[in-house]
Amino acid sequence: MTGGRYAYSIWTPAAPTVSHPTSRVEVTHLLIAFIVLTFDLVIVLSGRGLVLGSGATGLLAPIPIFYILLAAGAALTGFIAHEMAHKFVARRLGYWAEFRMWPIGLVLSILTSLYGVVFAAPGATMVAGMDPRNLTGWGKVAVAGPVSNLLFASGFYAASIGTYHLGSGVFGPLLFLALINTLFATFNLIPFGPLDGAKVLRWGIGRWLPVFVVSAVFFALAYVALYSYGSPLLAW
Repeated sequence: MTGGRYAYSIWTPAAPTVSHPTSRVEVTHLLIAFIVLTFDLVIVLSGRGLVLGSGATGLLAPIPIFYILLAAGAALTGFIAHEMAHKFVARRLGYWAEFRMWPIGLVLSILTSLYGVVFAAPGATMVAGMDPRNLTGWGKVAVAGPVSNLLFASGFYAASIGTYHLGSGVFGPLLFLALINTLFATFNLIPFGPLDGAKVLRWGIGRWLPVFVVSAVFFALAYVALYSYGSPLLAW
């Protein structure tokens, strides 16, 4: 399973002004992206894809509510919270910022989910009014998304350790949520093209490198714990 996202920033000489933090257009775009990503994750988690043994007819089979709730939780914390962190920081810095979906990226995510992976480029948090030479501003906005993922991942991983010691099977889904969030953080911190990592790196390698290393190590820890050990590491 892989994750990705479209370029999240733009700059215009005259930034639009808004008197409210969230517009109806943004809510609509967020809802559509959330539903599509949840659908993608449900397909992969439940094995309903074309290459996962169920075939095309399997897509119509009933899906347990557990998969839907787990996928929704992953999309909400891994993606929606990530984008809203970008927006929150941009607005705190005094700039207009709203999420806009990317229809082609959403269609791509559906197609890839049918083949057992999720490569999602659902949209972007657009920021207007910030000078492209303001490396500090762009860096702060960019790093906010991955940091939110790492915070959620830390909470989920800690909860997985606690529930593991209590003998609850809930630790497995919690590990999955931690993995998804570390995946989003690590992928977006790659210093390439429109990804967050490129903007953070331009802000300073001393700011990009620590958060990237922490994210990558955390992702490896969550992956090994979930797929190799089947239980949270460090659970002693």
